[in-house]
Amino acid sequence: MKVPCVVAAVLMVAGSGLQAQDLPSPVCPGQSLQERVAQDACQQAYDVYQLLAPQLGLALTGGNATAGQGGVLGGIGHFSVGVRGNVFSGLLPDVTNFQQSLNGASRATLPTTKQIVGLPTADAAIGLFRGLPLGVTNILGLDALFSASYVPKINENSVTVDPRTSFQFGYGARVGLLSESIVTPGVSFSWIERDLPTTDVTGTASNATLSVSGAKVKTNAWRIVASKSLIVFGVAVGGGRDHYDQSATVAGVISGLGGAATTLATSQTLDRTNIFADLSWNLPLFKIVGEVGQASGGTVQTYNSFAGGRADRSQVYGSIGIRLSK
Repeated sequence: MKVPCVVAAVLMVAGSGLQAQDLPSPVCPGQSLQERVAQDACQQAYDVYQLLAPQLGLALTGGNATAGQGGVLGGIGHFSVGVRGNVFSGLLPDVTNFQQSLNGASRATLPTTKQIVGLPTADAAIGLFRGLPLGVTNILGLDALFSASYVPKINENSVTVDPRTSFQFGYGARVGLLSESIVTPGVSFSWIERDLPTTDVTGTASNATLSVSGAKVKTNAWRIVASKSLIVFGVAVGGGRDHYDQSATVAGVISGLGGAATTLATSQTLDRTNIFADLSWNLPLFKIVGEVGQASGGTVQTYNSFAGGRADRSQVYGSIGIRLSK
């Protein structure tokens, strides 16, 4: 699967959709004649954006802050760099088959297509402090964490994705609770913030244009992780909490009616519980790491429903990556 298709799916994905309508009334304005004509299109754009949060946030955060790593690196002179992709089964809204009412918002089940979605990310860690000796281990070591995400410009299948800049960087820290030794696992607490570039997304429906402009997606996550190297293989397990914070301006524009349009500034925050397990294959120069996890919790509300289930349902994900460390 091409990376642009994957990122387009992530940026315009309808999440997993809702089986029931949660919002009692539309949030897009519909007082004037022009607003009422375009209210349904605006509401559809709003719902697509609201449904974006769980999957887009998960594509950024994944599970472990450093794939396959539990404890700190061991102080000055130690580092880790890696690349990976977080993927999961999502739903892409079939925008070309959306239908709009010209007499105000009208509830509907909007069509979707199943899609494997994800986002490539890079991460790095630098050892700052080995920690304080405590028997056969050390405590309170410290690493600095960094990340980078990439969103290309896309124009295909009636969807355009136009990031203001293609790269966005993140940062964080990891504190060692135990350093790995021959008898103890590595255990740590980490916090990291990962964001996406400010992005404009436009989808063309049968007689309308749905747009999400100035979309800002910020995430932060904390993790507690334990790991142990078993010579050829290594294992890590952990969990924590994800926080997604997003804002954008959504709009619906109806074609052929003098450009009737309705716009709305919106935002969303969502908190989810995240648990995961890593398995790494320790090669001489680098590690190949696979991860499976699950994100759950939080509530997402929309006026329309989407075929396929709720956006805030429990979501299983996986990732594969390569990590070089010293």
